Amino acid sequence: MKMEYPAEWKEKPFFELTKEMLDCVRDHNLERLSQICDDDFGIIDINTEGGSEVIRDRQGWADWFTGLFEKLKAMEASTWSEITRYEALKKTDMGMSVVDFDQLFVAGGKKMRFSVIATIVWKLENGTWREARYHSSMLGVREE
Repeated sequence: MKMEYPAEWKEKPFFELTKEMLDCVRDHNLERLSQICDDDFGIIDINTEGGSEVIRDRQGWADWFTGLFEKLKAMEASTWSEITRYEALKKTDMGMSVVDFDQLFVAGGKKMRFSVIATIVWKLENGTWREARYHSSMLGVREE
């Protein structure tokens, strides 16, 4: 699903990378996602039961997303994210963003909307901005 976002968001640091990262999850594009994300200090993601998934290293990260994508495929589920609020700042070689988004999940005739807030720490590495830390929390869920 193609979303149109406010022009002022598009001008903020890391917006396009954040959108691309969310699209990689939608598309199950592990290769590109792994190029964007370094996750030096791990991630806190939302697991399939709605709780926190604590991932502390790169192997755990790869296992998490590989397993998640396989599970979604087996369920014949569609997912996508719609950003609802975006803030960011960037310094010379570090930055951060706070993104509110709704992650939509469609499977078995049901459509669920998960409201999420995430804090992302970005680092400049060899001329490329990469995610160094991701921490998300679920704010609520509703069926549509």
